[in-house]
Amino acid sequence: MTLPSKMTAIEIREFGGPENLVPTSRPVPSPSTDEVLIQVSAAGVNRPDVLQRMGGYSPPPGASDLPGLEVAGTIVAVGGGVSRFKVGDAVCALVAGGGYAEYCVAPAVQCLAVPDGYDMIKAAAVPETYFTVWTNVFDRGRLKGGETFLVHGGASGIGTTAIQLAKAFGARVFATASTDEKCREIEALGAERGINYKTEDYVEVVKSLTDGNGVDLILDMVGGDYIQRNISALAMEGRLVYIAFLGGAKAEVNFAPVMLKRLTITGSTLRPQSVQAKSEIGMKLEEKVWPLLNAGTVKPIIDSVFDLKDARKAHERIDDSSHIGKIVLKV
Repeated sequence: MTLPSKMTAIEIREFGGPENLVPTSRPVPSPSTDEVLIQVSAAGVNRPDVLQRMGGYSPPPGASDLPGLEVAGTIVAVGGGVSRFKVGDAVCALVAGGGYAEYCVAPAVQCLAVPDGYDMIKAAAVPETYFTVWTNVFDRGRLKGGETFLVHGGASGIGTTAIQLAKAFGARVFATASTDEKCREIEALGAERGINYKTEDYVEVVKSLTDGNGVDLILDMVGGDYIQRNISALAMEGRLVYIAFLGGAKAEVNFAPVMLKRLTITGSTLRPQSVQAKSEIGMKLEEKVWPLLNAGTVKPIIDSVFDLKDARKAHERIDDSSHIGKIVLKV
């Protein structure tokens, strides 16, 4: 097929608010040896996109300056070293940037087949959150069936994914959210208890639900004054995993309980990791999680869909934090 030379994309005019996301014309990228070129049908919107828009999360070296970390669409060109996929294949992909566009290149090893029965909107809501949750909850966090798990931001894309996966693998799940309505929504997804952090002390709640022991694992993207409270909420041998610090990366912390309870505190960011590292996560997802997606056991929760040209409105939606699940751009 003959590809156009130009495409519509959304660029960050200058760092700041959503109004700085503006449509532009860019050259259609070409795939390198181990990459594919995807004609994008939909792209997921994520918190790292917001941080990049505000100037706090630069793309890794060699990545596109355009925002967008996950896409779904049809492969229209393949590099010479790609054998797994061919032109015409429908895929969803994790990318290091460039997703807010009509065309996007992706390493072939970071592409996965669109789950059975999924349209492109649902498929685009899968890669970033599922890669993030798997590597942090199951690899770094070592969550096992029968353990107790607390996820903060339970109504977010990460939260709704973590709740479903942890439940599917046999954990007891608790989650925090900002309203009673969100608490009921996340309980419907599999959380044993939604905790309204504005009206309840989550430390007291999880201890009351675990006979005073605390939880085995916490996934947090808040930080700030949650750091000390998370340590208090953990059981013996508990693990605390950080993926963001929306409430601040610094706090005054008493680390004595870390020794006394033999805790592990860790964390990661996904975007700067190597293609090889992301490939390994993708293989685990294909083995462990794709059967659950294909069977409908777990699924992405879609909050809202906006046209690509309305990326500003999508960011206004994620900024006001009233959403439940994923926000997606339709191309």
